[in-house]
Amino acid sequence: MNLSIVNLFNAMPGSVAQGLIWAVMAIGVYLTFRILDVADLTVDGTLGLGGAVCVMCMINGMNVWAAMALAFAAGLLAGLVTGLFHTFMGIPVILAGILTQLSLYSVNLKIMGKSNQALNVDRYDLLVSLRYLRAMPPWENTIVICAVIVAVFIAALYWFFGTELGCSVRATGSNGNMARAQGINTAFTTVLGLMLSNGLVAFSGAMLAQYQGFADISMGRGAIVIGLAAVIIGEALLSRFGTNFAFKLFSVAAGSVAYYLVLQFCIWLHIDTDLLKMLSALVVAVFLAVPYWKGRYFTKPTVAKGGRRDA
Repeated sequence: MNLSIVNLFNAMPGSVAQGLIWAVMAIGVYLTFRILDVADLTVDGTLGLGGAVCVMCMINGMNVWAAMALAFAAGLLAGLVTGLFHTFMGIPVILAGILTQLSLYSVNLKIMGKSNQALNVDRYDLLVSLRYLRAMPPWENTIVICAVIVAVFIAALYWFFGTELGCSVRATGSNGNMARAQGINTAFTTVLGLMLSNGLVAFSGAMLAQYQGFADISMGRGAIVIGLAAVIIGEALLSRFGTNFAFKLFSVAAGSVAYYLVLQFCIWLHIDTDLLKMLSALVVAVFLAVPYWKGRYFTKPTVAKGGRRDA
C-alpha cells in the first residue's frame, strides 16, 4: 500500500504538467463558452491542427518558438473559418464548428502525410517534454515553463479584454442586440472571439505534441469535454473567492490541473481506463447540473407582496 501511494505521488508532476498544457486549451474554451456564450466544437480538430503544424515545422528544421507561432496562426485560421460559416453563411455556430472540425481531420492528415508523426526529444530542441518534468535548472522544467506560459496568456487576455475592442467582444456575448444598438459590429467581434479561442487551443496542441513526443490525428478527440470540465470545475471550486476577470481565467487553469489530478487518482484506484471519457462526461454533467439543482430544490421560494409565494 505504501509503495502504491508512492507511485501516486510520483505520477503527480506529470498530471500537473498535463493540466497546465490543457489549461491553455481550457482558457480558449472559456472564451467561447462564457464570453461569447456559444458552443464551439471546432476545438476537437484545432488541437490536432496545432500539434500537426508544430511537429511538421520542427521536423523540417524550424525553431520551436516559430513552429508554435505558426501553430497559433493555424488555429486563428480555423477559428476564422468557423466564424465565417456562422456570420457570413448564416450557419448555426454549433453546426459551423462541427463542419470545420470535420474538415480539419482531412487537413491534419494532409499536413502530417499519415495518421501520426513522432518528435524525438533527443533529436529536436523541444520547449516542453515528459523527460523534462524534473529538470534543473527551473527554466528547463516542463511544469515551470507551462506555468509561465499560462500566466502570460492570462495577463495578455486580461489586458486585451480591458481594451475597447475586448469590451466589444464581451458585450457581444453578453447581449448581442444591445451591442448592435451601441454600434458594435457583432459579426466581427464574434469571428474575433472564435479566432482567439482556436488560436489558444492550437497553441495548446503544439505544447501537447511536444510533451508526449508525437502528433496524432485523433489527439483532439474529446477535447471539448476536457475544456468544459476545466471551466466548470474551476468555477465550482474558486468562483466564491473572486469575480475579477483575471481570477476567472486563473480558476479555469486551476480547474484543468484539478481535473488531471482527479484523473490520475482514478487511474491509481485501478478504474478501467476505457471508462475515463465517460467519467469526464459525467463530471461535466454533474457540475453543470449543480446550479440548477441548487435553484430548484435547495433555494427557498421568495414571498411576494400580499403573501403570495413565488416559485
